[in-house]
Amino acid sequence: MFYIYDMIHASTGDEEQKSAAVKNLDELSLYTAPEQKPRNVAPESAELEQRVATLRKLVAPYTTWCEGTYDQIRPKVQSVVRLGNDTYAYLKNPPKDFYPRAGVIGFTGVLGLFLARGSRIKKLVYPAGLMAVSASLYYPEQAAAIAKSSGDCVYDGAVKTYAAVEKIVKPQGQAEKGSSPPK
Repeated sequence: MFYIYDMIHASTGDEEQKSAAVKNLDELSLYTAPEQKPRNVAPESAELEQRVATLRKLVAPYTTWCEGTYDQIRPKVQSVVRLGNDTYAYLKNPPKDFYPRAGVIGFTGVLGLFLARGSRIKKLVYPAGLMAVSASLYYPEQAAAIAKSSGDCVYDGAVKTYAAVEKIVKPQGQAEKGSSPPK
């Protein structure tokens, strides 16, 4: 109230009193905001934050290892997801007579399980063999392509196995004499 009173009297007085009144008006808290000093005080970390930080430090080596493993596994997972999406799209709109053929092939697998009483080898060979035969009857082109590629793989494996067995069975002296050309 004192400042307002001075302001009223300053309007009737001389210039010095007017300038004093203006200064007093600027100092009023209603007209100016007090200057605030910024404080940069770091909050104290809580016990939970400290535990999480400790856990992160302990797990850091394993996370870097997992990132490398993830990079190796990621393409395989993506190919499995792509295969699933393709299979879903194929089964959603199948070609003509797909489901009856799949039923016959599945039935021959069950028949193979029924006929394969006894040993475990029969339980593996009979269903797989009967299903392969019935699938090759319905899809002869694909069966021929699979037989050719698997035949090549089996032949390559047999040649490598023969070479490894021959290397083990033959003594070192005979292998060196047999490999040198006669004079």
